[in-house]
Amino acid sequence: MPELEVVTGAFSYTGRFIAERLLAQGRAVRTLTRRVDPSSSLAGKIETAPLRFDDPAALVESLRGARTLYNTYWIRFPHGPTTFETAIANTRALVAAALEAGVERLVHVSVTNPAENSPLPYFRGKARLERDIAASGISHAIVRPTLVFGPEDILVNNIAWVMRRFPLFLVPGTGGYLVQPVAVQDTARICVEAGDAEEDLLLDAAGPDTFTFDELVRAIRAAVGGRARVVHAPPGLALALSRLVGRARRDVMLTAEEIEGLTAGLLVSDRPPLGTTRFPGWLAEEGDSLGAKYVSELDRNFRPYAPI
Repeated sequence: MPELEVVTGAFSYTGRFIAERLLAQGRAVRTLTRRVDPSSSLAGKIETAPLRFDDPAALVESLRGARTLYNTYWIRFPHGPTTFETAIANTRALVAAALEAGVERLVHVSVTNPAENSPLPYFRGKARLERDIAASGISHAIVRPTLVFGPEDILVNNIAWVMRRFPLFLVPGTGGYLVQPVAVQDTARICVEAGDAEEDLLLDAAGPDTFTFDELVRAIRAAVGGRARVVHAPPGLALALSRLVGRARRDVMLTAEEIEGLTAGLLVSDRPPLGTTRFPGWLAEEGDSLGAKYVSELDRNFRPYAPI
């Protein structure tokens, strides 16, 4: 029998690419998910089980028989009853269930530059969970991606979408803060390789290219043939405009905390890059299709597909 691996959120984004890589290596994959996407390329190829944080016994049973748990569960921002504190409690429940089920190894997807004293709940929560996982006793790897890009990603794709349709693109602040994009396929590879290791690991998943945000935006505009004028604006004004677009799309396009994290340069790594995909080359290949459709965070992670 193929070795069983469990991935949270294989019908979302990073989890999908991890699951695809595991399948390509001949492994059996089960996903723990809040909903099933019948249109996904993974539909019918992997086992599914509900991600039941409210039922510890069911959560344990859904993890039995697995060698490794790849955890991509987190939230970009609070929505409805789900807050960052809820996400922390849910992740702790998942780790406890993995220990009880006898899972041998945990690969946990975090973020670059987390800190327990961060003013940003996203980065603060990630740091708290890293500490909890390290203290849990489970064999583990913590993978910290920078700015993840790839087919149908949210940030890069929606920048391109704006460039194709609007006369202006507002860059928050000076645009001189740095970003270090990493391909989602590289992120998945780093996670799977970390899952196959035996020692506890703390890895940054970062790409080989570093840009100012202004350079990134202009490169995307050139790749898609956009005509939007790039204008530097106070962060509050850029946020207000993104909220207007978000309302029109019934989505949350950007949050104040995301702008603060971006302008603070938190999406870069000071370690040698483990990603190999060059962002300019990827842009050149994907420019014709990038931003052709808007990608909604709420559609991807909150609105229902099919019940489990």
